[in-house]
Amino acid sequence: MDTPSTDPAAPAVAAPNHLPEIPGDRSANPFWGGRFARGPAEVMERINTSIDVDSRLYAEDLAGSRAHCRMLVVAGILSREDGDSILRGLDVIEAEIREGRFDFRRDREDIHFNVEARLTELIGPAAGRLHTARSRNDQVATDFKLWVRTALDRLALKLSALQAELVAQAAAHADTVMPGFTHLQTAQPVTFGHHMLAYVEMAERDRSRVLDARARLNECPLGSAALAGTSFPIDRDATARELGFDRPTANSLDAVADRDFALEYLSVGSILAMHLSRLAEEIVIWCSSPFRFVTLTDAFTTGSSIMPQKRNPDAAELVRAKVGRIVGSFNSLLLVMKGLPLAYSKDMQEDKPPTFEAADSLELALDAMIGMVADMTPNKPALRAAAGGGFSTATDLADWLVIHINMPFRQAHHVAGRAVKLAEDRGVGLEDLTLSDLQAVEPKVTAEALKVLSVDFSVASRTSYGGTAPSRVREQVARWQAVLAARGRDLQAVGAGA
Repeated sequence: MDTPSTDPAAPAVAAPNHLPEIPGDRSANPFWGGRFARGPAEVMERINTSIDVDSRLYAEDLAGSRAHCRMLVVAGILSREDGDSILRGLDVIEAEIREGRFDFRRDREDIHFNVEARLTELIGPAAGRLHTARSRNDQVATDFKLWVRTALDRLALKLSALQAELVAQAAAHADTVMPGFTHLQTAQPVTFGHHMLAYVEMAERDRSRVLDARARLNECPLGSAALAGTSFPIDRDATARELGFDRPTANSLDAVADRDFALEYLSVGSILAMHLSRLAEEIVIWCSSPFRFVTLTDAFTTGSSIMPQKRNPDAAELVRAKVGRIVGSFNSLLLVMKGLPLAYSKDMQEDKPPTFEAADSLELALDAMIGMVADMTPNKPALRAAAGGGFSTATDLADWLVIHINMPFRQAHHVAGRAVKLAEDRGVGLEDLTLSDLQAVEPKVTAEALKVLSVDFSVASRTSYGGTAPSRVREQVARWQAVLAARGRDLQAVGAGA
């Protein structure tokens, strides 16, 4: 079965700042038929052409054409001789594109007309039979769905790779204590491993959304023609199967008018980019001199042109910035689509630039984050020192009062607060208070309460499911290692059966 290329760096035409006027007599586009006697104005050619963008769809366009051709032959609509000639011509075109020898021409508007024109040069009039029972409307919808589907598949793989690096950090630092924050203020001690696993969970939700979007996308528009279907006896199930779709679309109007699949890709990508940005922001903070929680090597930092001591986490900063471009792309396409009547309108030609740009930014950001997480080295002494700051075990003292002297939590909260005030006034940590200090605040406190003020006791005691206790972190690490290993085996099995 012919499938589109999964290469994200597919050949594309570099767009010049000013598109030159097409030389010649400006005769009508031969693909438009006899209705037009003259060609378009120069500015119309510039605004109408899309080949600079949609050349990226060449593999998908060729795959769709092959499937359509084979179906036409089986259905008796196209002779086997013409079908074989068309398929051979498409193979030549694919080779020319991959080798950089294909002449993408702007006067041929888009990838569809460029391919058809070159096919005509190669095999003659038989090329014109390929477009039987289809339109550029269902053709581009199919091409674009195939491209987005492959982009979603790449996201799923990259998310699993990111999870693997996060899990590796969690395994190595299941008992490395660090401060947990709310409002960016020290709240309670946690472990670095627990913190890493939080992002594993975020990435899993992202991956789930990717797979959901892929499942909804996987219906084939090919055969819907311009908007009303076709009178030719085509087999839409056959083309859907060959292209890897679950089924053909059930309504021809919806099929050619729909760009929900691109919007959903951009929506999923925007949430994913937001998660990457949150982690990137933490890396930026953690690398700063006041924190010194982690270090990145030269591979993911840059220097300063004037300050020789600087090591800047530029990769993290750029990942943080990408969310703006990706969310902007989502908004751009949403606004393109919001007022369009059924079925196809030329406005929809503006669907691919934001989607392609967002995909490029998203995949680059994911690759950079995978690399940074693997490269990151936690500074254990700095993390431990910060974990004990800010009276982070005050809640542990309140919990002890509830458990051991049956004090209502709200009252215990006030008692622990008075102990914090005492430590603050003396300029010491909560763990530096003596038993007599605590008994001055609450006479019923015993020596047993002193041990709960250490950060190690605090994190070890948080044994509720999903808690930060090292024992719980190791359980979650083992679970995720098994999940990721199973995914790897599934991918190997798919590859072996391909």
